[in-house]
Amino acid sequence: QVQLVESGGGLVQAGGSLRLSCAASGRTFSTYTMGWFRQGPGQEREFVARITRSGNTYYADSVKGRFTISRDNAKNTMFLQLNSLKPEDTAVYYCAASIRGANADFWGQGTQVTVSS
Repeated sequence: QVQLVESGGGLVQAGGSLRLSCAASGRTFSTYTMGWFRQGPGQEREFVARITRSGNTYYADSVKGRFTISRDNAKNTMFLQLNSLKPEDTAVYYCAASIRGANADFWGQGTQVTVSS
C-alpha cells in the first residue's frame, strides 16, 4: 500500500511558475512508475506526465517544454515543475503511483492549481 500526499498548488498569474510535490509512504516507492494527472473544471481527468523507476520521462503534448517531472527515490518524493503557466492549466493535479496507461493503483487527494489571466 502506498499513500500519496500532494502539496505546492496555489494561485498564480499566467506566465508564472509553481512546483508541486508528492510525498509517498512505503518502502517500494522506487519501484513504481510515478506520475501526475489533472482534472480541470467540467473536464475529464487527463494524463500530464510520468517518470519510470529508471528516470525516463513522458509528457502530454499540452505541457511538453513547460513542465518537468522528477523524483528523489531517497526521499520518496516526486516533483512537477510547472513553468509558463496558462489559464488552461487550471485544474486539480493528482499524484499517482503504479501507473498503467490512463490508470494507476494509488492516488493522492489532489492539489488545486489556478492560473489567472
